[in-house]
Amino acid sequence: MTPVELQRKGWKALVNALGYVDAIRFIRQFDSGSGDYTKERHQWLDKLTMDEIIADIEQRQGNEMKEDE
Repeated sequence: MTPVELQRKGWKALVNALGYVDAIRFIRQFDSGSGDYTKERHQWLDKLTMDEIIADIEQRQGNEMKEDE
């Protein structure tokens, strides 16, 4: 069995046993991430105005709609 096959079968077994939400909660227990999210978030968010944030959201939503077509 290849690593990809093992991962797919393992994920399917978790979802079958726990459901999607609890399978994700289970997997997240093993990866707490790295870095300081709060500090990093302020580094990029504090430089943006609310208008820039809203414009970015609207642009991304427009791009998603085009991809779905």
